[in-house]
Amino acid sequence: MLSMRLFIVLFSAVLLVSSCSRFSKVLKSNDYEYKLRVADKYYADKDYNHAQQLFEELFRVFKGSEHFEDIYYKFAYCAYYLKDYPNAENLFKGFVEVFPNSNKAEEMDYMRAYTFYAQSPKVELDQTNTTKAIGFMQAFVNTHPGSDKVAEANQIIEKCRAKLELKDYQAAQLYFDLGYYKAAGVALNSLMNSYPDSEKSEAYKLLIIKSDYRYAELSIEQKQQERFDAVITQCNEFMDRFPDSKLKPAVQEYVTATENQIKILKTNNEQVKKAS
Repeated sequence: MLSMRLFIVLFSAVLLVSSCSRFSKVLKSNDYEYKLRVADKYYADKDYNHAQQLFEELFRVFKGSEHFEDIYYKFAYCAYYLKDYPNAENLFKGFVEVFPNSNKAEEMDYMRAYTFYAQSPKVELDQTNTTKAIGFMQAFVNTHPGSDKVAEANQIIEKCRAKLELKDYQAAQLYFDLGYYKAAGVALNSLMNSYPDSEKSEAYKLLIIKSDYRYAELSIEQKQQERFDAVITQCNEFMDRFPDSKLKPAVQEYVTATENQIKILKTNNEQVKKAS
């Protein structure tokens, strides 16, 4: 078994050295037609690393020739398949600018937008590329309304928006968990304004009520009446907007608790007046 493994390792090493040697000869060749054939072969075999190295040289050599469009196209995809997305984005963009009337221009325009989606990171990280993906995908839809990629582009837009919504929600939830209730309420109101049709609007509104209640509860006495009144306003808005919500019982509990707090405040104020 050990000897077989050693044989496989040695055989693989020989193949690698042989392959490197052949590729080195191709790189040194001044026969550019031959280099183009080899580059196309590497590309067809999905050896994008070697293909890219050859296309990079051929890109300059064949600029303006009948081969240039195909070289540009494959060179851009090499960067994409090698996950060099910034370079791929630039090449896809360049292709459309150089060949605006190409039958591949629509595809390249879509792929440019897709590179930003491919760079969209985990929700916890900076979402600049997610925002760019939305913008470029929407631009693609507007520019190519008849494209068979429109449905896919719209799906990507929705996925990106969902990611941004989740990130905003997590930030608001963190404020709440840390006890920054005013900040949580502000963030949640902003979230609802940004995503008015969200399926989670009811849950967001309930968390606003919880945040405002806790903020009022922890306020100095002189500010409590005003802030508890704001909680009642939020609860009424919830009932009006979501009359059939399953969360209504929870909201009603806050209505009751808030009204009790307001009664206590009024009683205390009356006692203070009598004492004075």
